[in-house]
Amino acid sequence: PQQKQIKKMSEVTSEDVKAVEEFGVKYKTLQKEIAKVIVGQDEVIKFVLISIFSKGHCLLVGVPGLAKTLLVNTISEALGLNFSRIQFTPDLMPSDIIGSEILDENRNFKFIKGPIFSNIILADEINRTPPKTQAALLEAMQEKSVTANGHHYKLDAPFFVLATQNPIEQEGTYPLPEAQLDRFMFNVWVDYPSFEEELAVVKATTANISSNAERVLSAEEILKYQDLVRKIPIADNVMEYAVRLAGKTRPNENAPELVSKYLSWGAGPRASQYLVVGAKCHALINGKFSPDIEDVQAVAASVLRHRIVRNYRAEADGYSVEKIISEIL
Repeated sequence: PQQKQIKKMSEVTSEDVKAVEEFGVKYKTLQKEIAKVIVGQDEVIKFVLISIFSKGHCLLVGVPGLAKTLLVNTISEALGLNFSRIQFTPDLMPSDIIGSEILDENRNFKFIKGPIFSNIILADEINRTPPKTQAALLEAMQEKSVTANGHHYKLDAPFFVLATQNPIEQEGTYPLPEAQLDRFMFNVWVDYPSFEEELAVVKATTANISSNAERVLSAEEILKYQDLVRKIPIADNVMEYAVRLAGKTRPNENAPELVSKYLSWGAGPRASQYLVVGAKCHALINGKFSPDIEDVQAVAASVLRHRIVRNYRAEADGYSVEKIISEIL
């Protein structure tokens, strides 16, 4: 195993080493630019950026007023990407997202592209629209393409869906189906700010002060760093740990007693893939050339949180998803 790992490490060229160091510098600059507009929320920003550099999508869950929409808007500015905001409502139709055909002045059908044809899509309050409209995002998120009226359209790269969801407003909401949830790399909980952070927010927003994030990266650079994340080597034991971790969440004869008792459904193979890719990106932003088990553990909660389903006994005994994940870890 050590020889295999040495061989993998030897495949990293001097250009890759330079690219890793350059990526670390760009990531820190990116954080500084976002911090000009967003106070605190460092963990949330970190996970959103990891999902972007890992070619994943991110679901932000939090109560209203925690700057989820502003965060996505600021990140799109700093990354120099096209940005579309779709406000999900109960009467939103799939054609409002994908686009529709119209009859032009020459009596020919012409396809008018919808807001999905952008680099960053903010799906605001995604759980407020019916499953029919939510399904319009499924193909785009997985295949990076859409089909409309029998025609296939490729979406521009890079392409990310950053969705927000309000956990406390139940009136007029539709639970996201498991197939939709599974397409999100991370489920990130956006919590209330600390007293000092909230004070800084109030000072900045109640005075005549405005700040904008400067552009740090181009679309070409993002694509280059996405390839770099996939390229860096990973030890066999770390990859096996990630796959075993996802497997431990599945209730079966080999599952831990806690899982068999409290879970009715576990994480699928996408969880294993995202644990590995997320660990690679987490290693890179910390200046490491290969991820270790700690990097897998750092992204585990956000990868698994929306992929495991508790049963009635877990709710009765007060076992939250977070507690179950932490005990599995």
